[in-house]
Amino acid sequence: MKRREFIGLLGGAAAGWPCAARAQQPAMPVIGFLGSTSRDPYLHLLAALRQGLKESGYVESRNVAIEYRWAEGKYDRLPALAAELVGYLVAAIIANTPAALAAKAATTTTPIVFSSGLDPVKAGLVASLNRPGGNVTGISSMSGELVAKQLELLHEVVPSATVIVLLVNPTNPALAGSLSTTLQAAARVLGLRLDVLHASSEPEIDAAFEMVVRLRAGGLVIGADGFFSARSEQLAALALRYAVPAISPYPPFAVAGGLMKYGASPSDGFRLAGVYAGRILKGEKPADLPVMQSTKYELAINLKTAKALGLEIPVTVLARADEVIE
Repeated sequence: MKRREFIGLLGGAAAGWPCAARAQQPAMPVIGFLGSTSRDPYLHLLAALRQGLKESGYVESRNVAIEYRWAEGKYDRLPALAAELVGYLVAAIIANTPAALAAKAATTTTPIVFSSGLDPVKAGLVASLNRPGGNVTGISSMSGELVAKQLELLHEVVPSATVIVLLVNPTNPALAGSLSTTLQAAARVLGLRLDVLHASSEPEIDAAFEMVVRLRAGGLVIGADGFFSARSEQLAALALRYAVPAISPYPPFAVAGGLMKYGASPSDGFRLAGVYAGRILKGEKPADLPVMQSTKYELAINLKTAKALGLEIPVTVLARADEVIE
């Protein structure tokens, strides 16, 4: 081989070395996030999720990427969005209750981490809390059980009420059914009549409040659901307009003028989901990660609203409040 040809070959090989080195570098892992509502109401929860990932050593756009998909409150879009993320070959999918159910139906291999208000065993997400099995694990706030506590609080604040209404989203049947069953049992123990109303659109929410008045209900329990969380301000405004004592599991409700908020901290749930997603990226299996239960519960009371409704909050209830809005 002539000297000039050898140098040319050597130079061509050297030029290819950087490309080969780049090809051998591991690609940045990608996590899928599947949300049943829209992005804006979830901004504080996404911040909590990123904090959880950071605690596990992952920072978005630095060493992990996140693909977001939003159903915009149209739960019938979730199966297609879940299939899209699975096809994207994400390393894991993080989802709330209805989104997690859609993701589980879409794949038996891609790891799924949920943050849910459902009993995940009864919902069919996992085999057991300690040994989830399969490809699903996550965080549960057990909203089905918390809703009974919400009714007790409402009963303490409005003891004269004999009729209470529960508002649920019929497009999330697993959660709606769990809430309805639990609250019917709790209402019977307290000697109350419970009526269940459904709403899955803003006009239906308006109509539900008109029905609350026609039923002469003394209080309203707003069921846990991402659709209602995203519309906390609308729900609080309607509760004030129709003078309905109401309780919701979501913090923005009391801040916006609703009477009370009681529930698990959604931010804490998504932070823990981020921690679990990070552990999965490091090689742990969902089947080996027990379902964690939220232990951080918060009660907020809006005294300004209580005064507008002509209610005097019992001292025993005020003493248990984590936040009092005056």
